Amino acid sequence: MEQQRQGTARTYPEGVPCWVDTQQPDVEAAMAFYGGLFGWEFEDAAPPGAAGRYVIATLDGQEAGAIAGPGIGFPAWHTYISVENADTAVRHLLSVGATLKSAPADGSGGVQAVLADPQGAEFRIWQAGARPGAQAVNLPGGWNFSDLHTTDVETAVAFYGKAFQWEFDDLGFGTMIRRPGYGDHLEATVDPNIRVRQSGDAVPRGFEDAVAWLAPAGAGERPRWHVTFTVADRDRAALDAERLGGRVLGQEDTEWTRTVLIRDPGGAVFTASQYTPPSG
Repeated sequence: MEQQRQGTARTYPEGVPCWVDTQQPDVEAAMAFYGGLFGWEFEDAAPPGAAGRYVIATLDGQEAGAIAGPGIGFPAWHTYISVENADTAVRHLLSVGATLKSAPADGSGGVQAVLADPQGAEFRIWQAGARPGAQAVNLPGGWNFSDLHTTDVETAVAFYGKAFQWEFDDLGFGTMIRRPGYGDHLEATVDPNIRVRQSGDAVPRGFEDAVAWLAPAGAGERPRWHVTFTVADRDRAALDAERLGGRVLGQEDTEWTRTVLIRDPGGAVFTASQYTPPSG
């Protein structure tokens, strides 16, 4: 788990996932659900006269993600990847096989665009302005990781390697996605002790550069980016989710985590994960 240096804003180099939000049919209902589940508070960020709402979720004053709506299409959680220049990034991504779904446009504190990889998994890019990205990460109620669920692992590895210079390590229990140099950035900014803390034999080599995970899509599952949030107690989160109107779709225990797959009242699916390392 990362230990963020107090008073230092978290920033994201190019090619690192940096933000998550969800499109919902009923923003107020989603706020009630996630506020009750994660302890989030909310602030409207859409400009006056906007067609919909964009509500920033905060956890103890730190930005955790956002809820947008009302939207069209199936409700889902979206993952944004940091880029230095959105226009330049779109040209590059199209050249390596991406499809453009929404051209670069000013968002809430930056410039965003929506694309899809060759299998159709939607992802978004973010050119930071006033909003550098999520600040509440890897703590209960905060964003933990995003995972790519793909129907063609080989093609996904080739695309994202060209798209964002990612590297992929098959660890047996899962495939770790690394952005080389990210650990150096963390060490120099918000997490000076990252390499000391991750020096144990149980920690995979290169974990300081980890930015996501890759997994084959399940039977009947469409290619997509899936979002995981950290919780202090998996079982409590499962009970709270159902009490608040969500639905538990499954649970899993591993050597490192206890997780629950949840569908929120609007239909968006995500994972809540309790960190349970072998040492206890």
